[in-house]
Amino acid sequence: MVNGSDEIDKTLIEKDDTKTLTRSLFKLSIPTMLGFAIQSLYDIVDMFWIGKISYKAIAGIVIFSTIFWLIGILNDIIGISSVSLISQAYGKGDKLLTSKIIEQTLIFKAFVALIASAILIVFFKPIVRFFSSDADVIASAIHYGYIRIFFMPIFFMTYSTFTALRNIGRASIATLTMAAGTITNIIFDPIFIFDTIPFTNIPGLGLGVSGAAWATVISTFLPLTWGLVLLFKGIDGVKISLKGLFLLERTIDKKLITIGLPSGIEMLLRNLSYTILIKLSSLFGSEYVTVFGIIDRIFGFSVIPIFGLSIGASTLVGFRLGKEDEAGAKKVAILTTVYSVLIVSTLLLITLVYKERVFMIFTTNIKVLEIGVESIPYLVIGLFLISFSAGLSSAFFGSGKTSVPLIAGLVSRWGVMVPFVLISIFIFKIGPIGLWLTFPVSEIAEVLVMGIAFFKSNWTKKRVI
Repeated sequence: MVNGSDEIDKTLIEKDDTKTLTRSLFKLSIPTMLGFAIQSLYDIVDMFWIGKISYKAIAGIVIFSTIFWLIGILNDIIGISSVSLISQAYGKGDKLLTSKIIEQTLIFKAFVALIASAILIVFFKPIVRFFSSDADVIASAIHYGYIRIFFMPIFFMTYSTFTALRNIGRASIATLTMAAGTITNIIFDPIFIFDTIPFTNIPGLGLGVSGAAWATVISTFLPLTWGLVLLFKGIDGVKISLKGLFLLERTIDKKLITIGLPSGIEMLLRNLSYTILIKLSSLFGSEYVTVFGIIDRIFGFSVIPIFGLSIGASTLVGFRLGKEDEAGAKKVAILTTVYSVLIVSTLLLITLVYKERVFMIFTTNIKVLEIGVESIPYLVIGLFLISFSAGLSSAFFGSGKTSVPLIAGLVSRWGVMVPFVLISIFIFKIGPIGLWLTFPVSEIAEVLVMGIAFFKSNWTKKRVI
C-alpha cells in the first residue's frame, strides 16, 4: 500500500475534527471532481464540434441523450448500490467481500446493459420521431444513437471500474483512467467528424455525427481496460478474478438491485420529467431543444464541484458508518453542504456575467443565442438550490437510505415541476418562460424534503453490510 493511500485510510476512518474531515473530504472529492470535469470537458468539446455541423445536429444529440438517460437509470441503480456496499465493506476492512462486490457489479451491469441495448435498438427510431418531426434532427439522433446503444455494456462496465477504484480510496487513479479516455476522445472527435480536420490541412474521416459516436466508443475502451488491469492485478488487498466474474452471488446481487432501486426510480422519474420538458420545448421549435442541450453541457460542468463533493462525501459517510461513527457521518454531510453552496455560488456568478459568450462557443444562430440568454437567470437560481440538496444527499447515499432522494424527486418533479410547466404553458399560456420557471420552483420543493429528512429521519442508523 502506498503512503498516500495509508494516509487516506487513517484520516477517513479515525479522526473527526472539522479540519481533518475537511481535508479527507477534499482528498476524496478533488480527484472525483477532476474526473468529472474531464468527462464534462469531453461533452463540451463534443458539443462544440457537433455545433460546427449545425444547430440541428446538436438538437439530434440532445434527443438521443434524453432517451439514453432513461436507459442509463439501470446503470445508476447498480452503481449507487455498489457505492454503499463497496465503501462500507472496505471501511470494515473486509477486502475479500469488497472484491466480490466489485466482481458482481461489473458482470451484473454488463448483463443488464446487453438486454437494455437489444430492446432499445428495436424501439429507438420511433421514439426519436416522437420528439421531433424535423428530418435533419431525426437523422442526427439516429446516426449517432445506434452506435452508442450497441456499445452500451462497455459504457456501463467502464463506470463500474471508476466507482470501484474511487470507493477503495483510489480516486486519483480512477481519475487518471477516465482522463486518458476523455483526452483520447477529444483528439478523435475532429478527426472522425470532418473531411478536413479544422484549423489544419490534414484529411479526416468525414463521418459527421456518426464520427462523434465512434470517437466516444473507441476512447471508452482505454479507461475500461486500464481499470480492469489494475483490479485483476490487485490494489491494496482488493483483487478481482476471472472466475469471480462468472459466479453469481445471490446475496450481493440482490443488494445491488434493492439498495439503489429507490434512487433509480427517483432518477427515472426525474429523467421522465426532463423528457417532458424536452418534448414541450420542441413545440416551440428545434432552437429550444438545442438550447436545452447547450444548457445541460454548460451547467453540467458548473455543478461538477458540488456533485464531486457529494460523491466523495458519500464514500466518507459510508466509511464513518462502517466504524459506527454516526456523529462523524452527520458532520461530513453538513460540511459538504456548506462547501457546496459556497463553491457553486461563485461559479454561477461568473456564468451570469458571461452568459452570452458562453452560448457563442457552441453556435452563432441568433435565435438560439437569444433564447439561451433569456433562460440563464432562472436556471442559475435552480442550480443554486441544487447545491443544498446535493450536499444533503451524501448522507442518504452513503448510508444506503436511498428512499429519501426518491421521495424528494417524486415531490419536486411530479408534485411540482410537471404540473407547474403544464399549467404555465397550456392554461396560463405564458410561453417558453414556463419551461425556465420550473427549475427554481421544483428545486425549492426538493431542498425542503431533503432538509426535513436529514434532520428528522434516522438515516444514521441505516446499514447495508
